[in-house]
Amino acid sequence: MIDIAKQVAAVQRVVSQHSIDGGGQVSVLLRRNYAASIREVWRALTEPDTLRCWLLPVTGELWGRGWHWFDGTAGGRILRCTAPRLLKTTFDEDNSVVELRLSDGDGSGPGTGVEVMHSVPLDPISSGAGALFVGPAWDVGLLGLDVYLRGEDIPGWENSAEVQRFSRQVIRAWATATEDSGTADGDQIADGVAAATAQLTPDLDQTSA
Repeated sequence: MIDIAKQVAAVQRVVSQHSIDGGGQVSVLLRRNYAASIREVWRALTEPDTLRCWLLPVTGELWGRGWHWFDGTAGGRILRCTAPRLLKTTFDEDNSVVELRLSDGDGSGPGTGVEVMHSVPLDPISSGAGALFVGPAWDVGLLGLDVYLRGEDIPGWENSAEVQRFSRQVIRAWATATEDSGTADGDQIADGVAAATAQLTPDLDQTSA
């Protein structure tokens, strides 16, 4: 069983809008901690045999300056890698960039802080509501990482009604983060919520809480 409220609260979410090389970008930032060593978390994030257990099958390498492909669909190019602290890679397009940063825990025991920043072009969404197209999916990924690091084996967990209920809650959290950022109006946020809901919670009764 997933403690949905606890898992939602475990992540800090930030939305920002900025300019890179003259083009508009929207970025989502997620921060959370894991009760595992930094090297355990790094292996889970970069080794194909572990990635397929909680995210997607991947081919290629996730270090050096190589290329990689997730599940035969989205590809990427490694821009920077400093094991076990930093991985920066393109994701599908050159102007879609993911940066993973790992830090040591607070010294009270094994623990690792993980930051994920994903920056995507402002167009065609034209507002910070583009965060709703990427942020909730990353939440599901970070939940999967937690499930994996705790040694749980839940076949098909990512498509379960339980994870869809979790997704519904994080979509609401990202709507709030987007509103707090001041980068989108109410209609734009509502459109983003509708798109994320259709993608991540297709089997739920959307009229229920």
